[in-house]
Amino acid sequence: MTSRREILKAGAASAAVLGFPAIVRAQSGPIKIGHLTPLTGFLGALGEYAVQGLKIAIEEINKSGGVMGRQLDVMSEDSVNPATASTKAQRMLDQDKVELLMGEINSASAKTIMQVAARNKRLFLQIGARSDVLRGADCNRYTFHVDIPVTVMVNAAGQALMRENLIKGKRIYCLTSDYLFGHDLSKAAKAFIAANGGTVIGDDLTATDTTDFSPFLLKIRQSKPDLVATNLGGNQVTNFVKQYAEYGLTYPVAGFNLNTADAWAAGEGNLGGIWPTVWHHELDTPGSKAFVAEFRRRYGKPPENHAWIEYISLKILAQAMNATKSTDTEKLIAYFETQAQFDILKARKGYFRSWDHQLIQEAYPFTVKPKGQAKDKWDFLAFGAAVPAANQPLEVLNPTKEQNTCKF
Repeated sequence: MTSRREILKAGAASAAVLGFPAIVRAQSGPIKIGHLTPLTGFLGALGEYAVQGLKIAIEEINKSGGVMGRQLDVMSEDSVNPATASTKAQRMLDQDKVELLMGEINSASAKTIMQVAARNKRLFLQIGARSDVLRGADCNRYTFHVDIPVTVMVNAAGQALMRENLIKGKRIYCLTSDYLFGHDLSKAAKAFIAANGGTVIGDDLTATDTTDFSPFLLKIRQSKPDLVATNLGGNQVTNFVKQYAEYGLTYPVAGFNLNTADAWAAGEGNLGGIWPTVWHHELDTPGSKAFVAEFRRRYGKPPENHAWIEYISLKILAQAMNATKSTDTEKLIAYFETQAQFDILKARKGYFRSWDHQLIQEAYPFTVKPKGQAKDKWDFLAFGAAVPAANQPLEVLNPTKEQNTCKF
């Protein structure tokens, strides 16, 4: 009996005899995509959600016939740190022969992958890193950014804080994560506070592996601020708000960065204040409802924003490849730069700006429900209306071309 392997070999030999170029034969195989995200360290919990959301998108696309009749083969790996992320990205291109790169949450790692993409002139869909500088001074034409940037997060949370009279005339104590994203967030937060009449009375840097925040909590207690504003990342936020509650501190807390997974990990009774998010599982759109239902069926919990953003990012790539009938980087860049619209499971569609490659979309502020109103351990967050408002341009929260230093 002829084995499947022998049939495949015979088919390949026939193609060679007939003179089909190798590239034609390759296009009948799977489309290989390299995906990097942190699966360990202080962002590891977010990376786990990212992979879960991505898996749903892969299966949905492949079950529906793939892209251009080809299946998607997405290779996911732990990016670990900036140096490792760079090495793995280059290896994926050279050895694994991936056609595109996608992923990341850590801004410092995203920066090194962006450099690999530019050096190899290959598309990188940068999904979850939020640092402004990635879309600014460090931008390159081979990278497109899906998540909202720091400035949008600050503006989204800041507008809500202004409505609560927690900025103008207030003394504000800041705590900042000591890496690229934290520094970027702190810069934007300080600018917003100063522009709106607040005063920063302290801004402490903390290492990304900090787990004991007691020295900072003692300084906050001594300072007696009107507001505590955090510029932290990953599980740092969870640890901080838990310890803040344990210390019995009652000064209002707000943050310019908080992922819903970290809020859930903090738990009801430990979290308060006003925070920004790019998406949440209670959004009342058909697309979001279907995605949430499928995620709950598979994993027994609601998806958090990194699951959603990986899911829609692969759908965005699939739309672009189908529209261009290609995986060629230059053709995909040209398509994205037309500002084509994408269904991102929100009330309004998103699009990439042609000059800084940022996906323009809605964001949302959220706070905490009164104690006792939560239906389950994921239900204690209260989400506000989308910003910008429906009657405002989507770009209103983003840096303008004049404010941004991006030059391709």
